[in-house]
Amino acid sequence: MSKRILVLILIVAIALGAAGTYAGLAFFASGSSSDSGISSDDQNLLSQLSEQQQSLEENMGKMSKVVDAFSIIQENYVEEVDDQQLVEGAINGMLESLEDPYSVYMDQETMEQFNEQIEASFEGIGAEVSMVDGNVTIVSPIKDSPAEKAGLKPNDQILSVDGESVEGLDLYEAVNKIRGEKGSEVVLEVSRPGVDDPLEIEITRDSIPLETVYSETKEVNGKTIGVIELTSFSENTATDFKKALTNLEDKGMDGLVIDLRGNPGGLLPEVEEILKNFIPSDKPYLQIEDPSGKKTRYFSELESAKGYPIVSVIDGGSASASEILVGALNEAMDYDIVGEKSFGKGTVQQTVSMGDGSTIKITRFKWLTPDGNWIHEKGIEPTVEQKMPDYYYTNPMQLEEPLSYNQSDDQIENVQIMLEGLGYEPERTDGYFNEATKSAVEAFQSDQDLDVTGEVDQKTAEVLQTSIVEKIRDGQDDKQLEKALEIVSQ
Repeated sequence: MSKRILVLILIVAIALGAAGTYAGLAFFASGSSSDSGISSDDQNLLSQLSEQQQSLEENMGKMSKVVDAFSIIQENYVEEVDDQQLVEGAINGMLESLEDPYSVYMDQETMEQFNEQIEASFEGIGAEVSMVDGNVTIVSPIKDSPAEKAGLKPNDQILSVDGESVEGLDLYEAVNKIRGEKGSEVVLEVSRPGVDDPLEIEITRDSIPLETVYSETKEVNGKTIGVIELTSFSENTATDFKKALTNLEDKGMDGLVIDLRGNPGGLLPEVEEILKNFIPSDKPYLQIEDPSGKKTRYFSELESAKGYPIVSVIDGGSASASEILVGALNEAMDYDIVGEKSFGKGTVQQTVSMGDGSTIKITRFKWLTPDGNWIHEKGIEPTVEQKMPDYYYTNPMQLEEPLSYNQSDDQIENVQIMLEGLGYEPERTDGYFNEATKSAVEAFQSDQDLDVTGEVDQKTAEVLQTSIVEKIRDGQDDKQLEKALEIVSQ
């Protein structure tokens, strides 16, 4: 028997197996009806079965070309080729042709590794990644993770891992290289928008924090304002959010700020449960569009809106479920959004088992805002734009030679912005290393017990970066949160 006939038989067997399962369901359904005849439900099932059969026949005709390609490669390629390799390649090729970074195939080995990593208490660098235009891209580092502490930022594109290029790898292959055991080190080469040269960022892997809800109160203009920060939407996020919200309400808060900065999204049911706390039943909180274009609106059972104002805070790392939340609060309730434009992910994925341990994660739906807007690849614009201080946007540095007096360089501008952010006075931030910059460097080196040279060598640059990251993590000069608190306390 030829390989071409064998492959064709396999495809037919799989297809008939699927049709047989559907036919069996139809048979058992009709068997449960009354003896007087076929019910309307049975007629619908039979009609659907007929459509499935017709679709199957059409698809079988199209699959003959795939069978031909399989046979040509097997019978003519200069070296021996594994059948499974060709099948896996065909599946990957079909998904890649969709040009959708969120639709991916995980073979049995990759799926096993993925499951093991999920069960292994989340050890790694702690960053949500996606494939954007063929590049492994940081969506957002997780709060208090090694990635955040090392200075990774949304939209950083990973070029290599420990010196090995990730070009040509799929997302899960790249992620497997980045992940690792707690305490181990990894060096990522990244390309950052607005920075000419690639950056090398060294990260020590650690256990990734599982907590997703943080809450506190702040006194502003004589009012008690609750602040809830959501770092992602995972299992129990909605339950923990409800507990935090109830606790703040019991304290008599006068307004609420929901901080979604750096939140890459997560589970759709979790954000839906959170929205049911705020959006009354007379307004949809979300719309879902299926592959046929049919739109379904979703409503809560809430009788009335909260009696206090609510403001959301977002940035470029706020994606997916975060955007669902802020989009709903803004369009359904006209609540303000403070910060910077969000990431822009407006699709929902589902996983489909292939029956052999492998899985396809495929984009199944579009999610739309209450007014029916699709924000995919556009993001959500804040109603009140507010940037952070300049030092929040500085970058790690790799220096081959020290930076010194009378030089001009983009790296020097970076240093000057850091120094200014730390309270030193370089007098200028245009990249020219003047006397005031030298004095500021000397003062910083003295305060940090470094060699006082007035030059910025790699050691000084690293301590500068660490000091800036620590100040950012302490929440100092948080202009976006300050603006949100100002609005909600008016």
